[in-house]
Amino acid sequence: MEHSLPAVLVEAFAAAPLQGNGAAVVLLEQPAEAGWMQGLAGSLRQSETAFLHRCDAGGWRLRWFTPTCEVPLCGHATLAATLALAHWGVLLPGQSLAFASRSGALDVAIPETSAGATAERCASLVLPSSGLEPLPVPAGLSGLLGGEVEAYWCSPLGYRVALISPATDLAGLPNPAPQLAEPERQGLVVMQAGGPGAEAWDYQLRFFAPGLGIDEDPVTGSAHALVAPWWMQQLGRHRVRGWQVSARRGGMLCESAGPARVRLTGVGQLLWDGRLNGWAAGCDPSGWDQAVYR
Repeated sequence: MEHSLPAVLVEAFAAAPLQGNGAAVVLLEQPAEAGWMQGLAGSLRQSETAFLHRCDAGGWRLRWFTPTCEVPLCGHATLAATLALAHWGVLLPGQSLAFASRSGALDVAIPETSAGATAERCASLVLPSSGLEPLPVPAGLSGLLGGEVEAYWCSPLGYRVALISPATDLAGLPNPAPQLAEPERQGLVVMQAGGPGAEAWDYQLRFFAPGLGIDEDPVTGSAHALVAPWWMQQLGRHRVRGWQVSARRGGMLCESAGPARVRLTGVGQLLWDGRLNGWAAGCDPSGWDQAVYR
């Protein structure tokens, strides 16, 4: 029998089935070569594929790959990895753990309310929030985004952030990814205050990252972790609700979890559960060297 690896596809931060941001999660028995993981992520064609590996001390290490590159942080694939461990019976309702990652230790949990073997579960994760540094609005950006850019920031995460007028139709904005130039190509968050709809979202956004191989990401946990503290400050609250108005919409509850830390809570939908042929998975322990994890 050929060797195979457990794998699932979870639609993270999904408002309903077949929405949210899909992430494949692969459970490894040992460290795998980065080239093999990158190739598999390219074959699976999700915005991110997460690879989990149990370390000698009993903890878990986590890496994320887009179809074209490895990324240092991914919120929705971390939510998917958490729900995958719950699906596999490793993480039970009421339990928590910390993933070792290239962005440090990431605390995740399955709330008590997620008990039951259902296709839909809730999970929370704590992500770093690197802060926003104001910059002048680039020339031509307002025209590209279809409305006035009221403020513009850069961030240590590498994302640029643009605040647009509430009067701008963010959901109807044609995808600007083909026209984006550096540095916006590595990640541009376009956000505005939320409307008075039934969901009562405090803010909404879209995220474009053609430089990472993702013209538009459906629901982006790292982007919400980055901008939620700004909205908390503007609204004078410790928690806000963020919504992403992509074609595969979704949202999350964002709460302050201490200095430069944000807790995101959202739902994931299990789309498929199976096994991958892993015969070609090479082992390169140096690629998972503990020195790169904090």
